[in-house]
Amino acid sequence: MATGFLNIDLGALVSNWQALNAKCDGKAGAVVKANGYGLGAGRVSGALAAAGATKFFVAAAEEGAKVRQAVGQDAEIYVFSGHGPTDTGIIAEQNLIPLINSLDQMTRHFETLAGHPFGIQLDTGMNRLGMEMSEWQAVAPIALEQGPKLVMSHLACADEPDHPMNAYQLDVFKKMTDGITVPRSLAATGGILLGKEYHFDVTRPGIGIYGAAPFGDATPVVKLDLPIIQTRDLAEGEVVGYGNSWQASRPSIIATVAGGYADGILRAISNRGALWSGSTRCPIVGRVSMDLITVDVTDLEHVPDALTLIGPHQSADDLADVAGTIGYEILTSLAARYKRKYVQP
Repeated sequence: MATGFLNIDLGALVSNWQALNAKCDGKAGAVVKANGYGLGAGRVSGALAAAGATKFFVAAAEEGAKVRQAVGQDAEIYVFSGHGPTDTGIIAEQNLIPLINSLDQMTRHFETLAGHPFGIQLDTGMNRLGMEMSEWQAVAPIALEQGPKLVMSHLACADEPDHPMNAYQLDVFKKMTDGITVPRSLAATGGILLGKEYHFDVTRPGIGIYGAAPFGDATPVVKLDLPIIQTRDLAEGEVVGYGNSWQASRPSIIATVAGGYADGILRAISNRGALWSGSTRCPIVGRVSMDLITVDVTDLEHVPDALTLIGPHQSADDLADVAGTIGYEILTSLAARYKRKYVQP
């Protein structure tokens, strides 16, 4: 069966990173977790390293190993999840920098990898990862004596510029870290856009690099085309797909395209979303199934070989709005069986 065609513009990705890096005076690393937000961690990291990125952030040590292969031995690769019970070997072998989240992790790191680089993650109110104020105050003298590479926290509401949580977390972060000589980091993409007071020494742009909100000036990175396998003519009153959830109100031409929820196309867009042929919107009719989507192409003058799901007329964020989710989920759900084409910088 035909598969979708996923075009990834590494030049646009690099341009987005450079634009965000410029906003924070050259302080930007790059978040490449979740397989480079679904676009391929190796290709993404390699392109960013060639463009000048020297600090990379991943969720797990296993992700760090793949990034290390792409960026060489000199780059710093930070692991948000820290130093878990099974991570010691890979942290040492791949020269990764765990961001220590707790006293238990700190003890493990100092006992198993004494002298190995590490960072610290602090919780400033998100209640997800990191040391809270009381724990940090207790261990800070010991931790700082060992010379961490970075002390960081994460903003919970940075994509809402007027949210009071932003100023609150900034204040807490300053109270927890003012006076230390270790480089500090608070801002991801949203935090960069909040302004320079959130930038500190290192920023961690993620979703904005990949062309999605909240970075409104981003250049699109992804185009996803789904090939048409078959078309059929329907009479008024005929139905389409599982559950007969769509019925033709007029004589219609229905295209069956290759793609479905096994490819990360969410069922929530059934009978709501659309694909595009040039500038013409073609509604999805019936349910999104595992491998197939049915689309009303009646209004096209000519039925093409493929229709576009993500492209000039519908971004990942637009598609996310239809599905009731966020662009992050759309991008990170992009499946492995798409034929991928990388456009070099």
